[in-house]
Amino acid sequence: MDALTDLDQQSFEALVEQHRHELHMHCYRMVGSLHDAEDMVQETFLKAWRGRMTYEGRASLRAWLYKIATNTCLDALRKQPRRFVPMTLEDDARALDLPIPASVMEPIWLQPYPDYALDTISEESVIRQEHTRLAFIVALQVLPPRQRAVLILRDVLEWQASEVATLLDMSVAAVKSALHRARATLAERAGDDTHMDANGDAALLERYVRAWESADIDGLVRLLHDDATFSMPPIPSWYRGAATIRDLTAKTIFAGQAHGRWRLLPTRANRQIAFGLYRQSDTPGVHAAYGIQVVTFRGERIADILTFRDPALMPYFRLAAVLEG
Repeated sequence: MDALTDLDQQSFEALVEQHRHELHMHCYRMVGSLHDAEDMVQETFLKAWRGRMTYEGRASLRAWLYKIATNTCLDALRKQPRRFVPMTLEDDARALDLPIPASVMEPIWLQPYPDYALDTISEESVIRQEHTRLAFIVALQVLPPRQRAVLILRDVLEWQASEVATLLDMSVAAVKSALHRARATLAERAGDDTHMDANGDAALLERYVRAWESADIDGLVRLLHDDATFSMPPIPSWYRGAATIRDLTAKTIFAGQAHGRWRLLPTRANRQIAFGLYRQSDTPGVHAAYGIQVVTFRGERIADILTFRDPALMPYFRLAAVLEG
């Protein structure tokens, strides 16, 4: 396709729309946010339409769109803070006698990605499980933006170093150097993540849901590794250890008469087990959306519970805003 200028806007939009899903995932990897990724894709298509006269056809349309999308994300990352989860923001909280810190409402928190959207992406290199896992997305956000772009283009999309150099206006040597540094940083942060499981045993998951919905603290703790971690952004603190999580949940989410306070609906995020979490509202029989909870397993027990307390995420996961009955 080397005659984009011959297309009317409707035909042009139909042509580039075929790449929307993979570009959305690419932008999500770059910026760590579903909302921002949508904006980046829309801006990419607008820039492509306005700059269609500059497309010379030497590279594929897909590669041209990736260049626009990547540079759009890099421009945005110069102006906005990087995205975190609590474990990459500060050390674990050790004193449960201190008040829970106030939520940080600025747009600094990473967001999970719904699996059904991943299923719409056809390129196998884009949807390999290890490149969609939450731990990988978290680690990407630690990298400087240009290193992040190089690693995604080389190791995820499997572009040649020369192609990446052309896209980012870098030398091949600079691309190789940036990739080396990015890989080293990710290797340092890997830890136990390389041994994590994306799925859990069905019986274990049933026990997990039952523990939450019946406020069975002991039942929940029995499912955890001794060094399990727990966090609920936008609260910036996070907690390590089954005993600490027991004390924390007893004084917060399961405090008082908590039987029936929570309901969980199964979903999938970043190729991992996840749940839509709902909290009992003031209206009898109604539970309101609370957020998306991603559960990470190591072997037969739970290693991490990460709850993104953002009801606005529910539509992305095709989950209702309220549950009745």
